[in-house]
Amino acid sequence: MATHYVLIDYENVQPKNLAALKDDAKGRSFRVIVFVGANQGKIPKDLVFEMQSFGSDADYIEITGSGKNALDFHIAYYLGKFAHNGSEDHFHVVSRDTGFDPLIRHLQASGIHVERRKGLFEIPWLEVAETDPFAEQIDKIVQNFDLQGKSRPRKVRTVKTTINNLFGKSLSDEQLESLVQGLKGRNYIAVEGERVKYKP
Repeated sequence: MATHYVLIDYENVQPKNLAALKDDAKGRSFRVIVFVGANQGKIPKDLVFEMQSFGSDADYIEITGSGKNALDFHIAYYLGKFAHNGSEDHFHVVSRDTGFDPLIRHLQASGIHVERRKGLFEIPWLEVAETDPFAEQIDKIVQNFDLQGKSRPRKVRTVKTTINNLFGKSLSDEQLESLVQGLKGRNYIAVEGERVKYKP
């Protein structure tokens, strides 16, 4: 079975929830590696506990030196270490840094399955694996907002806060963003800057 390597640039992206990786409906195998910068002194305990639940399939790589792109070079090294021609493994570099893109294109041309993701929510089959629950969540949000009438939240920040409260404050930033995008995709809301408008 192919392993999905998730290499997280923690200087650039700080996911608070790895549950989607643990609860993958198709039973995919994951290895999670979090790259921590030299000046990042603390990691949230929730993330630490979730990493521990992966056992030997989770690692931290602490960058001992500092300097421009120091962490990026470490990710590139480990990506090259794990990837090889003919491998069925998949690699997901979780970072908003576009500097990885030339390397990723080169690896793709060599037949390596690798993509850069801005967040865990961009891994497409995580959403596919949760299609029905995701749709049910959107239904619940729409129903709740409709009941609020003119009191519905009017800013993106308060929309996310309201959604998180609705689900017991259990959602990550990535999940909240995905749900906002889901509301837009259903043509329920339009977002203009930080303002939210509800469509008839």
